Parts: sequence; C-alpha cells; structure tokens
Amino acid sequence: MTTRRDFLSATAASASLLLTPLKDLASPIQSKPANGFSLLIMGTNWGFSGSWDEFCIKIKKEGYDGIEVWWPSDEKSKTELFEALSKYNLKVGFLCGVSETDFVMHEISFQAMVSEAAKLKPVYINCHSGKDYFTAEQKFKLINYTIGVSASSRVPIYHETHRSRALYSAPVTRDLIEKIPDLRLTLDISHWCNVHESLLQDQEETVNLALGRTDHIHARIGHAEGPQVNDPRAPEWESAVNAHFAWWDKVVERKKKEGKMITFLTEFGPPHYLPALPYTQQPVADQWDINVYMLQMLRKRYS
Repeated sequence: MTTRRDFLSATAASASLLLTPLKDLASPIQSKPANGFSLLIMGTNWGFSGSWDEFCIKIKKEGYDGIEVWWPSDEKSKTELFEALSKYNLKVGFLCGVSETDFVMHEISFQAMVSEAAKLKPVYINCHSGKDYFTAEQKFKLINYTIGVSASSRVPIYHETHRSRALYSAPVTRDLIEKIPDLRLTLDISHWCNVHESLLQDQEETVNLALGRTDHIHARIGHAEGPQVNDPRAPEWESAVNAHFAWWDKVVERKKKEGKMITFLTEFGPPHYLPALPYTQQPVADQWDINVYMLQMLRKRYS
C-alpha cells in the first residue's frame, strides 16, 4: 500500500527528473569567442493570433533580440510590422517561400519575394526553397539566384533543411552542398530526424558537412517519428535533446572561432506540430512557455 510519504517522495523524484535533460545544457560553454562574435535569438509568431504590436511587446518582454516572420503579403501588414519593430527596438529575419507546384511560376514568385525582402535589409532571409520533387537543376536555379541577391544586397540568405522543400533530406542536401560552394544553411535538423527515422547516427559525415555550412539554427527538438517532441523538458526526450544541442554546439563553436554572428529561432510550433489530445484538441504542453524555455537555455549556454 502506498503511503502519503511514499507518494510525495515519488512525486518529488519525478519532478527532479523533469529538469534532467536540459540541466547540464544550461551551463555556459567555456570558450572565449573571437572579436566579432554575436548571438541573436529570434522569436516566432507561428501560432500567435494577435497584432504585430501585441506580438512584439510580448517578444521584447521575454528578452528576445528580434523576430523571424514570413515576408508580409500586403502593405498594411508591412507598415504595421515595421512600426512595431521600431517601437520595441527589435531585429527581423524574413521567411521566404512559395507554394506553386509548377516550377516556372514557382521561380517567378520566389525570386520576386526574395528580391523585395532583401530591399528592406533584414538581419537575414531564410528560404523555404523549392519543392522536394523539383529536379536538381531546378533547385540549383533557385539557390543560385539567392546567392546573387545576397551578394548585391549584402543580406545573408540561407536555405532551410525542411521537409517538402529542396533540402528535405541529408543526402540530397549533401549533393547540393558539394555542388554549390556558396550555399548557406538554416539548420532545422529536427526535420531530418523525422525523414530518416533516427538521430542520424549513421550519417555523421553528412551532418558535419551541413554543420559547416550553417549560419542560422531553428531550435526545435525532433525525434525519429516526428519533427517536434511534445515537451523538451520531459525526461523521455533526453537523448533527442542532447543530440540537438551537440549539433548546435559545433556550429556555435565554429562561429566563436571565426568571430561571426550566429542566429537562432526558437521554433516549437502550435498544434498539430504540438501534439494535442483527441476530441478536445487541447495541446499537451504550452507552446509559448517551451519557446521561452529554449530561449533561456540558449542564452545561458551560448552567450
């Protein structure tokens, strides 16, 4: 028979386990960065339903450096966004990507979006590039166009390792890396964990090639069966959490040695990226709280 004391002891033990996966990861990495190194952590409006002003004031309060959002589709939204950014002294990175399935139309829309976004001098542009089923030649055309825009505008442009897009898998991305010397990445390696149903233990060489081209990181924890764990603080995800931080550590250490900027986006998403209960669709964890938790861990470890 379980006594009240036994129950309380067990509860306390369980609570302490909840902190185990990220406990050590909150410790700063003891390495001295070269001059020029900087860390920027951005917040996402994915799942946020309020105005730009409401979003930006909340982001500022949590201690983010800026936001990463989709390139605004209309002038009114664009004006309101930049007013809020200026009001709260926040930086911005833009997401660019289009949905057209016909390559010719896709290319026209994609090029127009990237060119317009670059004119407003964001910290960076992150591209959801192409489609997974586009040919290698078509992917080259999209990526090479952004390299030209980046060179002329001096805005860094990255291509995200994202399911359904050009860089949807590790081997496909490796082929692009080897053929396009100026290709720079947004590493969202959670997608690859899902695509390859693993923590990529059998593709270490390919992963390291990708880490060497990474300038921006989407800090979401994936696992073998999905692109997002339900809560990275839960002890059952310890191996996945540790794997992701080990990958991110390598990128940050390189940036420290080079004396260059590294940017992160805390990108845990809302339902149905975030698992929800059947029938009620109640999310099993709080998306905002998780992202702020990740912000705090990244700040403590990498600042």
